[in-house]
Amino acid sequence: MWIAVGSLAAWLWLLLCQGFFWRTDVRLPSYDREPETWPPVCVVVPARDEAAVLPASLPSLLAQDYPGRAEVFLVDDGSSDGTGELARELSRRHGGLPLTVDSPGEPPPGWTGKLWAVRHGIGLARARGPEFLLLTDADIAHAPDSLRELVAAARGGGYDAVSLMARLRVESVWERFVVPAFVYFFAQLYPFRRIGRKGSRTAAAAGGCVLLRTEAAERARIPDAIRQAVIDDVALARAVKGGGGHIWLGLADRVDSVRPYPRLHDLWRMVSRSAYAQLRHSPLLLLGTVLGLALVYLVPPLALVAGLVTGTTAATVCGGLAWLVMAGTYVPMLRYYGQPLWLAPLLPFTAFLYLLMTVDSAVQHYRGRGAAWKGRTYTRPEAATDES
Repeated sequence: MWIAVGSLAAWLWLLLCQGFFWRTDVRLPSYDREPETWPPVCVVVPARDEAAVLPASLPSLLAQDYPGRAEVFLVDDGSSDGTGELARELSRRHGGLPLTVDSPGEPPPGWTGKLWAVRHGIGLARARGPEFLLLTDADIAHAPDSLRELVAAARGGGYDAVSLMARLRVESVWERFVVPAFVYFFAQLYPFRRIGRKGSRTAAAAGGCVLLRTEAAERARIPDAIRQAVIDDVALARAVKGGGGHIWLGLADRVDSVRPYPRLHDLWRMVSRSAYAQLRHSPLLLLGTVLGLALVYLVPPLALVAGLVTGTTAATVCGGLAWLVMAGTYVPMLRYYGQPLWLAPLLPFTAFLYLLMTVDSAVQHYRGRGAAWKGRTYTRPEAATDES
């Protein structure tokens, strides 16, 4: 009974005191006045073995309707599937913004491959003197006015970094179960409203789409200061905000990930590759996370069933109310993704999957496999710049 009471108390606190994380109305701000002059922007795209998704993503970047000067730099990070040549062919076929394709070579010790590619791309871009850098992944498709709206929001709001959580693909059965919950849990950890508030310590970004002021990147020593980070987007946001920068993160309307995750195995790898890094490879934080997930997500349905079986009214009521609040906070995210609302009561099942993924991430770490990105494995614990 008392465990059920604790779970209900936790949900009431999450509902009212965690930055209204469950709401999905934090969208890119618009301003009546556009910039009098549009600043130069360079787009940096790290790409490793992305030939399968480039035809659906790169043309959208090349076709950006941006009034100022813009250029795309795709960094082919040791691909074995012809990513670089395909990018050149897509540029020849579709035209649009100028495209430069280059390769940085293998990363030196102490660098994750993706951030080494980003560093190389930023180095190429700096020769053009851009006011902003758009860091975007190779699987992200942008609406034609995406860059224009990002720059207008950054200029209008005085932001040093503006990031959009790209709408992930939700088509397969497992994507329907796992993907909306992924964004829901992320927002629970990093409430979007707090991220954009000056003076708040909460900092996060979505690595698929980050518009970064060049001056702020230099001040925060991006990406050198976060070169070991596996979860690079949160580390980037912390570095920028820690350097006095003003950042913003919200949900995207027309920025989409085209990467498919058709099987549970694919989604499992996506989460488990970095879950233990999120916990700073700490066994104590892992234990606390497992107990917290159990208390918040697993106890409500178990308490309801146990209360009904044993006739314990308090456990039944508290478990039922906690489950109701949980499902209710999940409904806005399901609507954002256009998913049926009957998935909301099944959130405990999805949370249990995430619990298992987190434990598996720790198991893989202690087996020496560590976090992985595009065929590279990083077993070394991350430095103090990484996210907690």
